[in-house]
Amino acid sequence: MAHPVSLYWFRQDLRLADNPALCAAAAKGAVLPVYILDDDHAGIDKMGSASRWWLHHSLAALNRSLDGKLVILRGDPATHLAALATQTGATSLHWNRCYEPWRIARDQIIKADLTAQGLEVTSHNGSLLWEPWDIAKADGTPYRVFTPYYRKGCLTAAPPRQPLPVPAELDLASYDYDAAGLDGLSLLPDIGWDDMLVPHWNIGEAGALARLADFIDNDLEGYKDGRNFPALPNVSRLSPYLHWGEVSPNRVWYAAKDRMDAGLVNDRDADHFLSELGWREFSYALLYYFPDLPRKNLQPRFDRFPWKDDDRALRCWQRGQTGYPIVDAAMRQLWQTGYMHNRLRMIVGSFLVKNLRLHWHHGEAWFWDCLVDADLANNSASWQWIAGCGADAAPYFRIFNPITQGLKFDPEGRFVRHYVPEIAALPDAYLFSPWDAPQEVLAGAGVALGTSYPRPMVDVKASREDALAAFAALKDPT
Repeated sequence: MAHPVSLYWFRQDLRLADNPALCAAAAKGAVLPVYILDDDHAGIDKMGSASRWWLHHSLAALNRSLDGKLVILRGDPATHLAALATQTGATSLHWNRCYEPWRIARDQIIKADLTAQGLEVTSHNGSLLWEPWDIAKADGTPYRVFTPYYRKGCLTAAPPRQPLPVPAELDLASYDYDAAGLDGLSLLPDIGWDDMLVPHWNIGEAGALARLADFIDNDLEGYKDGRNFPALPNVSRLSPYLHWGEVSPNRVWYAAKDRMDAGLVNDRDADHFLSELGWREFSYALLYYFPDLPRKNLQPRFDRFPWKDDDRALRCWQRGQTGYPIVDAAMRQLWQTGYMHNRLRMIVGSFLVKNLRLHWHHGEAWFWDCLVDADLANNSASWQWIAGCGADAAPYFRIFNPITQGLKFDPEGRFVRHYVPEIAALPDAYLFSPWDAPQEVLAGAGVALGTSYPRPMVDVKASREDALAAFAALKDPT
């Protein structure tokens, strides 16, 4: 090439606006943008099907915004980056940090090796409001309880930086490298299941900013209470855009905070939404300080918990065929949209690990494969939370009753009737417990229990008592 360039390595920051590493690379001159799919180092944390589908479309959108100049590769980043640096005469490499343990280990080696070869290698924070190592207790140890982490740690630390604009002068270099190209990554599933996901998402940076604006303008008001009702619009649905970095947490933070400070939205709604961004930060801090979080109970006593082994029960849960309508509706929403409402994640999680007493690893793995927002920190921390074995966890004895949860949070049955249409004609009084309906009511609604809709796979009262007895045994193993 005629002049040196800076390499910019896209990872989970698939955007141009508010991208610190991209801004730093652009400040040095021409930029060669690169994305490298690295399944080998990921190992068992390799992306699931829904994530790969999202990534395909996100990279396509990003490449369009880069005038088709994104170099798309697969394989070992160390090998590719070293070759690109040598062949282009690049003088610097920039990336935004990732926090998965396998990425941290890999990136440290890459940085050391390329620095030794004379390349200036700089990492930046483009994914978090606060770095994990910047928020600690007075004694220097990490927080394990959310409220003090957020209120005493984050909110008393330096405020998040203001969002950055797209670089005013983004001189994109072109280079003819032996790239795999987007199709060469083979990210799309073969079975066509992803066709169901398409209508639900506008993938890419433009879609992320449009979703943020819509939420802030229309659905932030009423968020604190409305977010518990899956039929209401008071959820942000920003989680996949944040995970893939199509919008930065800083942009989201200030969009809500500025609106609150201007008196344009109820403080309790905005404050609660900001605290949810705080939960995302907390999960990343937990993963940073406890890298075994995805596999190992944070509370060791749960290593002795008597989980059951029941493949049939797991399949019924995965397919939304448990006989409990709110659980089944939630699991079908996941399968059909790649997303699940947060209240429902707690309900189905509680049902799996407490009523069915199946290991939380099964739930974590299914969500990892099916969620478009599958995130190692959030997914593992959340499953440990609902299982009672994590940091600041819900007590194990807090067991969500799927009948009362449905009655309370889907009182008109709109959500359940949408995703479980085979029982849609049931009266509200029996919608969440069809087995209680008289035979003539079932017949009138066209419901044949055990045929058109399954009977309950467990008794919630009996299974609750069994789960509590199993938990009590952890306290007194004798």
